[in-house]
Amino acid sequence: MFEIRVICPPGDADQIAATLAAAFHVGGFRRYPARDGQRMRLYVTAEPHPGPTPALASEDTA
Repeated sequence: MFEIRVICPPGDADQIAATLAAAFHVGGFRRYPARDGQRMRLYVTAEPHPGPTPALASEDTA
């Protein structure tokens, strides 16, 4: 599990949140104004999606 922080224009926040939610298992997004007062900080705890399960080796391979 890891934390992601994104600093972005406020108008991009929803699209970025949707993209991150599609790429990772995410918790709730936390949104705060950036220090410059013009951008937004997004924080989310995420986990990678599990990878594909490796194929099992056939028992009759020689």
